[in-house]
This record gives sequence, structure tokens and C-alpha cells, in this order.
Amino acid sequence: MELVQAIDELWQRGWLPYDVREVVSRSLYETHTSLAVDAIALSCSPHAPSTVHPRWQRQLDEIGASVWWEGPLLEAWAKRHIETEEFASRIAARLVWFLRRLPQLPRILPLPGDALMSAVRAGVDPKVLNRVRALLAKAESTSFPEEAEALSAKAQELMNRHALERAMLDADLPPLATSRRMWLDKSYFKEKSRLVHVVSTAFRSRAVAYDSFGFVTLVGDEVDLESVELLSTSLLVQATRAMVAVGGQARKGSEARSRPFRKAFLTAYAMRIGERLREAPAVSDERLLPVLASRKQAVDTLFNEMFTRTRTSSVTVRSAAGWGAGRAAADVADIGIGRSSVTSG
Repeated sequence: MELVQAIDELWQRGWLPYDVREVVSRSLYETHTSLAVDAIALSCSPHAPSTVHPRWQRQLDEIGASVWWEGPLLEAWAKRHIETEEFASRIAARLVWFLRRLPQLPRILPLPGDALMSAVRAGVDPKVLNRVRALLAKAESTSFPEEAEALSAKAQELMNRHALERAMLDADLPPLATSRRMWLDKSYFKEKSRLVHVVSTAFRSRAVAYDSFGFVTLVGDEVDLESVELLSTSLLVQATRAMVAVGGQARKGSEARSRPFRKAFLTAYAMRIGERLREAPAVSDERLLPVLASRKQAVDTLFNEMFTRTRTSSVTVRSAAGWGAGRAAADVADIGIGRSSVTSG
């Protein structure tokens, strides 16, 4: 089937299941997205679970890619959506045309069916991950700043403690850098990606933004990258909530509801968060210094292999009020204070 072949070609060009679903849903229609997810499931179905990387499998589960039908895909898809097979064929043809024009991306995971890496490092412990997510969710939803500060501080402490203790446990293993992609809302993407960049730097990672698609590629240690995603997502929620609250208090047509204000707000917010993260205490446990140094070298090596040419981008701020409001919001954003040493217990 030509559509499945187009999907297979994307795997060879570095795309992952979640990437394909996102780029299709942002560029085409829901019918195209639905058929693309089913084609992804059909593409991956022949491979034994033992030959599918855990992160690849998690993406399949997240987008709901599973073979629910018997027989030819287009026939089954048309029946499920109460459409003709001719319509399904047109949707498939449009998808093939679109997918085959997507560019090459750095490959960050082994393909299904390939031999897995000799050592697939575990990420954040699921129990820790669930606790952090629950704490951040409460911090984002509460209307009481003091409560949000306490909840987010606890989440940040858990992330840093787990990352540093894992670093000590893995000290005898060779450093292993990895990569993942973080998709963001397209609205104000450049400003939001700056926030992800400053958080990734605080967690010993590196980031490259793909403005035209709407994702940021992260390079770092597995545990650090999960922390980057968690904290970045929480801070983006807080920034958006604060920005909307300022606009909601202003009268219709005021500067606080304008696009320049919001761009300045998010830019200032990201810069101030970066300053606050850099003010956090440095790692004081001397046992960790050589471990973290070797990890940094591994991250830099992988980054340079993946990206031979990158460029920095500048931003123009056209709203002093938005700049001031963004810095003020970042001053009270909940980032917590990370633990800087490893202790027993």
C-alpha cells in the first residue's frame, strides 16, 4: 500500500509516530489525521514488541495507533467513517503527497524491527513521575500563590533529587545522551520555545527549535529531558494563565490584549525564568562533578552529530508594558529550589 510505504519512508528520514500525527493534524484535516494514525499502526504492526523501543511504543499508545480492522485498510476506514472507498483513496493520495514532501530529521530512536540499543536507560521512575505530575497539576490549578509555590517547590525538589541520585547510581556506566522532540502550540511558538531553551539549559541539556513545524528537539540525559518536559509544560501553563489574566482585566482594545504585548510578555517571562534558574545553587557534592562533566561531553557530542548547522535568533520587543508584566509574572512563577547534593535516605 502506497500510504504505508510513505510512512515507512518517514521512519527512515527520522520521523516518529507522534511527529507524524502532529504535523498532519496541524497541516491537513481530521480525516487525514485519522487515516495517518491507522497507517502508522499498520506500518508498525509486523514488528515484535521486543524489537520496538519503549519510547516508540509509548508514542504509538499515546496517539492511539492500533490495528482495529481486518482486511484492506482503506475499505475498513471508509466503513468506519461512513465514507466511500473513492473518498478514502483521495484522502490517502493527499496524505502520500504531503508525507513525501517532509524533510529529513535527525534519527533519535532505532526503527521498529532493528536491534535495540545494548543499554536502554530508564527514565524517571514511574512513581516519581506520577507524583511530580500530580504536584504540578495542583500548582497550575490552584488560585492561591502560596499553595502553588509549595506544590511546585516539592515537584522541583523531587525532579532534582531523582536526577542527581540517578547520576550517582549510573556513575560507573558510560554516559549516554539521548534526544526527544517537544511539540508546542504554534501561537507565539518562538517565545515559548525560548522558555523551553532556558529550562533545558538548567537541566544540563540543549535545545533546537523548528519554527516552521512547531517542535523543539532536546538533547540530554533521559532523566534530565523528562524533567525539562515536565517543568517547561508547567511554566508554559503558568505563563499563559498569567498573560490571559492580565488581558482579562483590561478593557477591550487595550494594549494588554494586543499581540505585541503578549509577545513581549512571553519573551520577558522566559528571560526572567532563565535568570532565576541560573540563581539556583550549583551542585556541591564533589562526587557528582566528574559524572556531570562526562555527561555534558556526551550531550555536546551527540548534539554536534545531529546538528551540523544551527543559528541563533533575535527578538524585537515592542511593548514595554508587556515586558514588565512578563518579568513580574516570572518573579512569582513556581520553579521551586532544587537540591544541590545527594544524601542517603
